[in-house]
Amino acid sequence: MRYAGRSAIAEPRLIGRIEAEYLGELGAQVRNFRARFVLDLNEVTLVDVAVVRFLITCEAEGYIREWMDREQDTTRGRLI
Repeated sequence: MRYAGRSAIAEPRLIGRIEAEYLGELGAQVRNFRARFVLDLNEVTLVDVAVVRFLITCEAEGYIREWMDREQDTTRGRLI
């Protein structure tokens, strides 16, 4: 993670693959910064399903919202 500072907003730039093993640290950062946290996903090439499910719990916009909606549709009625 690299932080590009814009005043009091943490904007980590994620690059490459995001896998479930990184969710502990990512979740800690989201909880720490709360509303002042913006993920830069422009250079992300691949995420696994656990990451999509994590992002469902966050506020997301754009193409990531499409992934999240699709994942929710496929898991409706099942425990995750």
